[in-house]
Amino acid sequence: MNFENKAILVTGGTGSMGQTLVRRLLQGEHGLPSRVVVMSRDEGKQHDMRLAFLRRAVATDEIIYRNHPERLQFRIGDVRAYEDVCAALRDIDIVINAAALKQVPTCEYFPDQAILTNCLGAVNIVRAIQDNRTSVKDVVAISTDKACKPVNVMGMTKALQERIFISANTACPDTRFVGVRYGNVLASRGSVIPLFHDQIRSRGTVTVTVPEMTRFLLSLDQAVDTVFAALDGAAPGEIYVPRAPAATVVNIARALIGDRPVEIETIGIRPGEKLHEIMVSDEEAPNCEERGNFYAIRPLLPELSIGHTASGNSLDKEYSSSDHVLSLDETAALLKRHRLMIEDVATEDVPELLR
Repeated sequence: MNFENKAILVTGGTGSMGQTLVRRLLQGEHGLPSRVVVMSRDEGKQHDMRLAFLRRAVATDEIIYRNHPERLQFRIGDVRAYEDVCAALRDIDIVINAAALKQVPTCEYFPDQAILTNCLGAVNIVRAIQDNRTSVKDVVAISTDKACKPVNVMGMTKALQERIFISANTACPDTRFVGVRYGNVLASRGSVIPLFHDQIRSRGTVTVTVPEMTRFLLSLDQAVDTVFAALDGAAPGEIYVPRAPAATVVNIARALIGDRPVEIETIGIRPGEKLHEIMVSDEEAPNCEERGNFYAIRPLLPELSIGHTASGNSLDKEYSSSDHVLSLDETAALLKRHRLMIEDVATEDVPELLR
């Protein structure tokens, strides 16, 4: 995998994972891209990201009006709009689709909106590549554990997104479409750890769903590593899944609370929420193989399986967060290693990512 002089489009790139991905791309660890284009709908988030990457606290004319000459570029647009996607894909080599409606309760209340972003957005990317014979060589779809045996709208739309991109390999043979699938990312926007931090700071009660609920623990950089690994080694239509540790949500809360006088309240599972994260289903397990720190799920379409020889190291059951659960001490050590433990400090002293 080499990004040297490649033009890379990141849809939905202003999110936590998108910003980490863009930072890693611009560090040039796998070659320095000619440009990285962040496309999203929110001009405010783009503005904040631009300032953050330029390490400026105050906007200036130079920052606002020198968008296109920069290696990092920002583009207002919506994956729901075919014309926006067509314009964004001009002279692009790699597309990383991180645009999504990903909040489970929100998708339950507004399933039509989830379909428009998570499904129609994928269709628009495929259609734009097919219709316009673009220069795009690789597309990575950012999916979620919730797409595996989906029980909520968010998971259902992401499962369809996976299939839309997988099937695109037959319609656009000059472009490789692959996917990555992972669970909640530590400290990402909307995840449980920033919520627990806020509750601990307020000295109120930390709320957990049910004590036995488990979640995989994956850092933002590990999520990006999964994208890079898929770009490096995935065959057309394959989905890469990171092999990650897991912990109970109550132990995550206990580790963050430490010896503070904060109580834990059980509030029950939210609409559409799973007790355990499943990254590879029983049905997918025979079609899955280990590749280093990842599992690769091979596509079911026969056109994409020609010439593939099974490695013999497929899973014999689903891959679930309940398989190997860390102890409380192990959970605390992992969070400390990722610098996610907090001290009794004022809110303004806590890094922005943890707010």
